[in-house]
Amino acid sequence: MRFTWQNTATAPMKVKTLLAQHGVTRSLLKKVKFHGGAILVNEQPVLAIHMLTGGETVTMVTPDEVGNDFLGVSDLPINILYEDRDYLIVNKPAGVASVPAHRLPDNTLANRVKGYYRAQGYANEVVHITTRLDRDTSGIVLFAKHHFAHSIIDHQLKAHAMRKMYLAVVSGQLTADHGWLDQPIARDPESFIKRTVAPDGRPSLTEYWVVKRLKTMTVVRVRLHSGRTHQIRVHFAAAGHPLIGDDLYGGPKHPAIDRQALHCMQLQFYDPFIEQDLTTFAPLTPDLVRLIESDT
Repeated sequence: MRFTWQNTATAPMKVKTLLAQHGVTRSLLKKVKFHGGAILVNEQPVLAIHMLTGGETVTMVTPDEVGNDFLGVSDLPINILYEDRDYLIVNKPAGVASVPAHRLPDNTLANRVKGYYRAQGYANEVVHITTRLDRDTSGIVLFAKHHFAHSIIDHQLKAHAMRKMYLAVVSGQLTADHGWLDQPIARDPESFIKRTVAPDGRPSLTEYWVVKRLKTMTVVRVRLHSGRTHQIRVHFAAAGHPLIGDDLYGGPKHPAIDRQALHCMQLQFYDPFIEQDLTTFAPLTPDLVRLIESDT
């Protein structure tokens, strides 16, 4: 793959400095150097320490990313919300794990995406999953289609620049139209899977807005300002309003839904390859619609 920039700086700088300004990491530069890539200035090969003086066209050619056999291939379909050269955004159904685990080794979203890449004949077969959802949470999952795109998203995640919005249905009535849940989250010492609010946990911040108050539950729009495992589920359970259907955290059962009532409905991030914000929406699932309509 080729990525090209125009050097508009007037002061001298090394090629690697310009590349770093555009999000190219040291690890990616090593792959370019040692695995069949190239750095070109005005279409002539150079080293990363080559000195630029201004006005040059700088191109980075990355090698193909050959998939490995550790991730199996699934031919099951995926629901694509958006795709271009650099990113693939998928609407994950509830009941499908994001990545393989011991119990679900070959039927995950990652396996399906690899199968899709292979069916499309893409040169890059490495599956870079950049956002994940719990198995029984539905909605948007973002895949980077190459190492460079993945490193761009990693940087945005660390800077909390990505905007992820969820819709959840919690038990009981929330009185505030807008609120913050600011409690540290740690592993539950009595469970390998479960998390809990704990003084020695990692800082965790959840923001919510009430969308609709129902008879026995509340529909909320939620934004994560940190990315802890089960964060939304843990915070609302600790606040006395566990999600409907969330057995792990004490949420009440409901005949309309057999999972936690949680859906990732919007994802927004800056895409430097097209030089604009990219916003994607995932429609509500039928079970969430049924749940909301059942309590109006």
